[in-house]
Amino acid sequence: MKEIKLGTIGSGTIVRSILNGVSQTEGIRCAAVYSRTYEKGKKLADEYSVNKVYTDMEAFLDDEEMNFVYIATPNHLHYEQTKKALLAGKNVICEKPFCTREEQAAELIALAKEQRLFLVEAAPTTFLPNYEILKRELPKIGKIRLVMSNFSQYSSRYDNLLNGEIPNIFNPDYAGGCLMDINFYNVYLNVALFGRPEKAVYYPNFFTSPKVDTSGMMVMQYEDFVSQNAGAKDTWGVNFFQIEGEKGYIYVTGGSSSLQSIKVVTKNSEEEFNEQPSQDRWLYEVQNLTKLILADDFEEISRRLEVTLDAVHVMEKARKDAGISFPGD
Repeated sequence: MKEIKLGTIGSGTIVRSILNGVSQTEGIRCAAVYSRTYEKGKKLADEYSVNKVYTDMEAFLDDEEMNFVYIATPNHLHYEQTKKALLAGKNVICEKPFCTREEQAAELIALAKEQRLFLVEAAPTTFLPNYEILKRELPKIGKIRLVMSNFSQYSSRYDNLLNGEIPNIFNPDYAGGCLMDINFYNVYLNVALFGRPEKAVYYPNFFTSPKVDTSGMMVMQYEDFVSQNAGAKDTWGVNFFQIEGEKGYIYVTGGSSSLQSIKVVTKNSEEEFNEQPSQDRWLYEVQNLTKLILADDFEEISRRLEVTLDAVHVMEKARKDAGISFPGD
């Protein structure tokens, strides 16, 4: 592929974060914008000098110039819209969380492979330069015995929830909640580093009406260690990711979503690493994903989809066991 010509679905903040990265990256450009309302779509298109705005999904997917679709809509729409785009012959980048159910994810992955199309979950963590450092340094701390993480970020929309409104991010009908948003990053990094756990249990703090998790703790049991992961949209605190082994520990500042720096401590040494001069994690995601796609690296993209499938499996099982249900369950 010589150039990624992107069409976007959605007009929220995350779309702008991605398009900011697109504007700074060679080999990728935004060719079209889709939104349910022309006004929102036109506003987004004007910000990024995009000429085409669609409000009809079929017409959008029929656009022959566009070869990639980026989906950033509410969680419950990801499966349906990704499937439509793949069936229309478009490569797809779908925002995290990829799907609400494992069977959906498996179906989409099989469809993409069948049609020889790229399919990517837009989870920036494993595209970050410091992620490669984290993997490289892991053996230094020996056998892992304990993992702890926190990602707490007080949401302005939580105030809306307290005032009687139901924002999409806190609406179970839209597959909202803390696990599917903030704590996703903790789960995803665990799965990327260590694989699928033997068991995962989620302990949510529920808001009463609607019944939605606004914070919670995910406990993931592996063969030799346990990983406990806190996430919250109703509090704030110090975000971190810590891995403790028999020979030392690794402390990640900024937590699982940004991996701002990596400190490696053993009995004989203490080192700190950071190969991310920019704090814009979406820029690294766009740049490194563009490189993979332009190199036609289907093998690496397929490997990343295995992580996606494992993450969906863990989150689906844990949320259902915790009493969190979404449409279609």
